[in-house]
Amino acid sequence: MDLNTITTVAHPQTRAELPAWTAGDAWLAGGTWLFSEPQVHLRRLIDLTDLKWPALTITDSHLSVAATCTVAQLDGFVCPPDWLAAPLIGQCCRAFLASFKIWKTATVGGNLCMSLPAGPMISLTAALDGVCTIWKASGGEQKIPIVDFVIGNQRNRLTPGDLIRQIDIPVAALKRRTAFRQISLAPVGRSAALLIGSLDAGGTLTLTVTASTVRPIQLPFSKAPDASALRDAIAQQITDDLYHTDIHGKPLWRKHMTLRLAEEIRSELLGATSS
Repeated sequence: MDLNTITTVAHPQTRAELPAWTAGDAWLAGGTWLFSEPQVHLRRLIDLTDLKWPALTITDSHLSVAATCTVAQLDGFVCPPDWLAAPLIGQCCRAFLASFKIWKTATVGGNLCMSLPAGPMISLTAALDGVCTIWKASGGEQKIPIVDFVIGNQRNRLTPGDLIRQIDIPVAALKRRTAFRQISLAPVGRSAALLIGSLDAGGTLTLTVTASTVRPIQLPFSKAPDASALRDAIAQQITDDLYHTDIHGKPLWRKHMTLRLAEEIRSELLGATSS
């Protein structure tokens, strides 16, 4: 869609060249949502592509994912063989309600900023203990765990002019065993529940619930839970008001599917004999 209210497009190449944020500004990365509907309140786009952030960088302790990394780049990344959680990347990329054309332009940071309950990059990075680095409009940086970054349906911790720079995923999290479950109300519909479980070498099971809830919710179990303990923990920590409702699923059904998929994950990672 043409954005016919835009009068200026800025092309900064460094952080120092980022213009002072004013009302009517918007960051431009992939632009798949930005150009999908009228944005009559906007006057200037600040194009991030000339910053040329490396899409994916492996350090001794983290995988750093640039906010401008596209879904296609992430999906095509070849992980080290000891990253047992590597299949999650492809599974979450395929949870997008998007075509391959969108994959080539939609960005990881954009998915986080939209903060939709069904955002699969939120699911992926939250489940793997990702931490986002935010360039504050006032200067400096702020680091926030992804599980705390999204605070509600299309609500997050960003303030006007803030910019996500990258998401750091610990290598230790990428070496955990994982299990993935996702369901939609329609065959090609938006995720109504997307749950990820992980099991570390010490036996701690972590369940991350997204899509069925308005924000990511993480439940750690230092002791292997049986089926009853799992259900009780979900009931206590995910109250009815946290379940999302829209045309893709009503809260009661989302709650039922959350409980069902959580038990499937528990059985897969711990074995049904612990029930």
